[in-house]
Amino acid sequence: MAETTFDRHDSTHIVWDWNGTLLNDNHANLAAVNAVCELFGRDPVELDHWRSVFRRPLIPCYEELLGRAFEEGEWERAERHYDSSYQELLPSCELTAGVPDVLREWTRGGGTQSLLSMASHDHLVPLIEERGLTGHFTRVDGRQFQTEDDSKAEHLVRHLEHQGIDPARVVLIGDIDDDARAAREAGARSILVTSGLMSRARLEATGSPVVDSPAAAVAALRGA
Repeated sequence: MAETTFDRHDSTHIVWDWNGTLLNDNHANLAAVNAVCELFGRDPVELDHWRSVFRRPLIPCYEELLGRAFEEGEWERAERHYDSSYQELLPSCELTAGVPDVLREWTRGGGTQSLLSMASHDHLVPLIEERGLTGHFTRVDGRQFQTEDDSKAEHLVRHLEHQGIDPARVVLIGDIDDDARAAREAGARSILVTSGLMSRARLEATGSPVVDSPAAAVAALRGA
């Protein structure tokens, strides 16, 4: 298993992921995935199965799930159907256990933090405000542009550049292997939590430390 401690003095800024990390929304994600499955005539899947196959880029992931390639316009239709189903269940999604206390504690300890999500920026920003979390973050960014490989990496580079933050001082805390990739390519580090959309085995395969919660991630970062 990967080492789960860092030198607190080397890491002063956390970049948090949102879905599956600070927000406990697995049930909404799964319902939305199964709505897409129903739309395309595929049997519903269980969460453990989805956690074993989910990945970025999303289009080939869904094509594998559905057992066929998308025809013209079908991916956009799938996206709309997913979003509609997810939005219906979003009010039932609670913050992950320990949030927002862990955000307050990190700030009290002298650290800074921001939020970066691959959710739409226009959707994310008001949602963070509604949850009363905006004041904890130096910056909140959702997805504002498309990339060829559908990775968070370029978004993270831009997120840090806008704030003038040295990536060597940054730890990204997220729930999928693309979070580890993004941190590595940006020159930062990562800690992954098992509360989201990937199994522990897949997270550990990245070589990043893997823990069970945001609170445990911060404890590992502090060397507790």
